[in-house]
Amino acid sequence: MKKSGFVALIGRPNVGKSTLLNQVLGQKVAIMSDKPQTTRNRIQGVFTEDRGQIVFIDTPGIHKPKHKLGDFMTKVAQTTLREVDAVLFLVDAKEGRGRGDDFIMDKLKNVDTPVFLVINKIDEIHPDELLPIIDEYRKEFDFTEVIPISALQGNNVTTLVDQVFSYLEEGPQYYPDDQITDHPERFLIAEMIREKVLHLTHEEVPHSIAVDIEQIKERDNGKVYVGAVVVVERSSQKGIIIGKQGKMLKEIGQRAREDIEAVLGSNVFLELWVRVEKDWRNKAKYLNEFGYRDDEY
Repeated sequence: MKKSGFVALIGRPNVGKSTLLNQVLGQKVAIMSDKPQTTRNRIQGVFTEDRGQIVFIDTPGIHKPKHKLGDFMTKVAQTTLREVDAVLFLVDAKEGRGRGDDFIMDKLKNVDTPVFLVINKIDEIHPDELLPIIDEYRKEFDFTEVIPISALQGNNVTTLVDQVFSYLEEGPQYYPDDQITDHPERFLIAEMIREKVLHLTHEEVPHSIAVDIEQIKERDNGKVYVGAVVVVERSSQKGIIIGKQGKMLKEIGQRAREDIEAVLGSNVFLELWVRVEKDWRNKAKYLNEFGYRDDEY
């Protein structure tokens, strides 16, 4: 009989949860950015091998909400804790413990399942700094295991997976062997476009963007046509994303198309537009339209 279970990745924004998920799976299912709060919804990554199956749930970073979208993200993360077989609490070795970490540990005191402290980005600190970091967190919470890793470089990630399996019980296989995520293609494509916008616009356009996939259609020539709209909150942001003579939007499209083709396994014709919807992050109509449905949690 094989083992199986659901495991939550939780932590402050930008601690490397999506990087870890992609590293474990060996393929990108969660978008990565150096900006906090990149993940907005629960992204399930499925890891299957001879021992069984782990369904990792990458949650949004827990933070103090500033708008309805932020409320949704925090609610998603906290709801996930009640539905899993184990929790991986990721912290940033370089940043040090903060109030956000204390807030999460307080929430974790109500969790009955094993909680691992996963200290990420150990490649960015001196080895002598690691033990004091472990001691600092252990004083606040009785963790089941403490595992230092570098999600980006892959250091100790195999050990982490081994430890997770050791705490899981025998159970069914929830997904086929070759499935690595439960999200539909439409969701993944939107996330890939959003990732490129975040990468290329840097600090000029904050997290006030969404991507709405209007059409995915296979054409007679074998190419897949994807029509998508990048939604922003202000006209000035629209100008930044389009860029001078449309150069920025073209670059976003070219980079996103490469990722989309890798996922679909087909040649892709990607057409992008930019639309302004003022203050969309505080409007239930747009939150529902763009996939942030509060009634699901």
